[in-house]
Amino acid sequence: MPSSLRAALPWAAIVVAAIGAAVLRYGFIEPAHVAHACDGNGGPWWCGTRDMIVQGFLSYGYGYAAIAAALLALFVRGTAMAVLAACLGVLALQLYCYEGGALALLVGALRLVRVQYDRWHLAAAA
Repeated sequence: MPSSLRAALPWAAIVVAAIGAAVLRYGFIEPAHVAHACDGNGGPWWCGTRDMIVQGFLSYGYGYAAIAAALLALFVRGTAMAVLAACLGVLALQLYCYEGGALALLVGALRLVRVQYDRWHLAAAA
């Protein structure tokens, strides 16, 4: 695999996570007809899933998860942890936990840049 493609894959994963989070928010959480379908006790089968997602952002769970991943990304040097922090940050931003999401996205992106720079620098020196 070419090195430029290997360097672009983590960023593509973050973009895919952002698109998925946006589709989740604007296609499944926010539409009024979806919310009204889940009013009462006789809603469709997916209302339980929607309710769990809503409870996640009402309790700020996505923000806490994003902050925890960002803290881990500061201490665990690796692409996977940086991408996880950035992806959870994007998810938290889209699902109304913008403070923790912004912090996690920033830390994850900066950590990813640092990891990729260190790898590039070591390869160039060899």
